[in-house]
Amino acid sequence: MLKARILTAFPLVIGILWLVWAAPAALSEAAFLVLTLLGAWEWAALSGWQARYQRVLFSAIIAGLLILALLLGLADYAVWRLPALFWWFGIFLLLIAQARRKTALALPSWLLLSAGVVTLTLAWLGLMAIYRGENGAFWLTSLFVLVWGSDIGGFFIGQRFGRRALATQLSPAKTWEGVLGGMILGLVLITALVSVGRLFDQPTPALGWLWPVAVMVILSAVVGDLAESFLKRHAGAKDSGYLLPGHGGILDRVDALLAAAPVMAAALMGLV
Repeated sequence: MLKARILTAFPLVIGILWLVWAAPAALSEAAFLVLTLLGAWEWAALSGWQARYQRVLFSAIIAGLLILALLLGLADYAVWRLPALFWWFGIFLLLIAQARRKTALALPSWLLLSAGVVTLTLAWLGLMAIYRGENGAFWLTSLFVLVWGSDIGGFFIGQRFGRRALATQLSPAKTWEGVLGGMILGLVLITALVSVGRLFDQPTPALGWLWPVAVMVILSAVVGDLAESFLKRHAGAKDSGYLLPGHGGILDRVDALLAAAPVMAAALMGLV
């Protein structure tokens, strides 16, 4: 399993770095759109819309909303960012309620699908806002380093030292020790990224500002991860899909970004 994850992750990382730093902007933004639509395809199935025509319909709805947002230039405005924070705070409260229950909350498909529309749209807006912003390539790389670095740290530290479960009803394998280990590795990696940037005379933020933002992004990534675990638990599924060997589906790989991207975008606008 670990070997398959590494073999899948390596070309993905290379491709992502190319999209962020070297690819034409139109191609990178198209990739964000495709990624979001693949997530929509999986979200529909986890929400109870498993028939092909239903998944196509849901993906088409998401595509229409994203194209409309693109035409309106919403990614370039801050109007959606504060509501995004409230949205994820509401999901956080829902997860707390679920963590205290012995049985899964029974939510209707229409509610899960509606949540998917909001969540996926906000995640796409977050990615677009970061990418299009000042020094966007650096900040988008920072987002990926924090999210996936903390995920790797959480996985290995949790396996080795994990004792206290974080939320058994949502994700039995996650531990408080893993969260702490992931946060430490994320902070180490983002500090290293800033140091490398300074070596090449790139504009980088002060660490005194960056570290608190990094902690917020990492914690929001945990919430995003648990939210997808909640969705999979509700659907009785182990993975969101099978597109990525060793990882599962697209949502299994980008779940943390669903929350972390809008939080990072809000932080860059000074809203948090």
